[in-house]
Amino acid sequence: MTTLNTQFDRLRQSATVAMSDRILALKASGQPILGLQVGDPDFRTPAPVVEAASRAMEAGLTHYGPSSGFPDLRQAIAAKLLRDEGVAYDPGAEILVTHGGIHAYHTALQAILNPGDEVLIPDPSWATHANMVVMLRGRVIRVPAPPENGFIPPLEAWAQALTPKTRALVLNYPSNPTGAYPTREYLQALQAFAQAHDLWVVSDEVYGSLYYGDRPTSAGAVDGAKDRTLLVNSLSKTYAMTGWRVGFLAAPARVIANALKASQNSITCVAPFVQKAAAFALTDPAVQRATAEMRSAYGRRRELVLRIAREEGSARVLVTPPQGAFYFFLDCRPLGRSSVEICERILEEAQVGLVPGSAFGHQGEGFVRMTIAASDEDVEAGFRRILQWAEGEHR
Repeated sequence: MTTLNTQFDRLRQSATVAMSDRILALKASGQPILGLQVGDPDFRTPAPVVEAASRAMEAGLTHYGPSSGFPDLRQAIAAKLLRDEGVAYDPGAEILVTHGGIHAYHTALQAILNPGDEVLIPDPSWATHANMVVMLRGRVIRVPAPPENGFIPPLEAWAQALTPKTRALVLNYPSNPTGAYPTREYLQALQAFAQAHDLWVVSDEVYGSLYYGDRPTSAGAVDGAKDRTLLVNSLSKTYAMTGWRVGFLAAPARVIANALKASQNSITCVAPFVQKAAAFALTDPAVQRATAEMRSAYGRRRELVLRIAREEGSARVLVTPPQGAFYFFLDCRPLGRSSVEICERILEEAQVGLVPGSAFGHQGEGFVRMTIAASDEDVEAGFRRILQWAEGEHR
């Protein structure tokens, strides 16, 4: 029998997508499932962005565009990075427009990895971070980020994971699934570690604009970081544009030169009318106000969950306030069950969709991820169902 690519034997399908597909099927059969499993904003893309795309299509921008991205979009991205992250990039040589954040991450790894190279990835972390390394014939080394350390790897854990084959480390702050992010001092120390061992730093900052306290520091903003740091970002979460598939990679020019080749030979270019809409989204004041309102809504829902947790005082589901992103990583270890079993039982018995923490790594076992990228009503009803189910388990 003709063989297949054996790299895929080492991959699992996305737990989030699998759960979403299952919930859609259950809803189609008439079951009243509350879906709190997916990381997709419940808001519509701001109307002015949609209108900008429509104008671009009417103007004929429905054919190929520049493979690196339109200059006005790359200028807007550079301005955003300077304004929000405090890092200056040359829009002509150090920025690549990509087909969403996943594509930015993919082209970043393609640009720097050779087969057999090892990549250090925190555990827990979004499954795609590890899966993409495997797909590119690299080797993943998990770096424990235990709950007792706020889901941030101790600095010595990075050193313990290092081998002569290590070529890069991956960051994702604020984190999916935990919402955690480290201090500037931690990132400065980590960059010193990367410099000492000649490592690339790939930083997924898709949730960088979603935070509830002090603004997180970009990995590229600390001293000496820019020349070895690859910033991955997208408009998906901040602008409620997940389906538009537009993101970007900011990195040293020689990395972008490689990543551009990878992009040209995979997607050719991002749709021109999408690029024009993205440039509008990044620069229009009314759109910035709309995104601020979305962030405010996530903050309100975060406080709603914390208030219910205080009122109910559950000993079975422990709640830690997320620093950023729009997830709660609920600690269900007191239930004494696997995270997969907990999610299965809650779906079947409480009719709430969640994602098992084990999908994000060994350190996520016993936890479940619950999104607050849903209506206030669904977040409140879903969280109350979870607590009621957990207490019913131990009566």
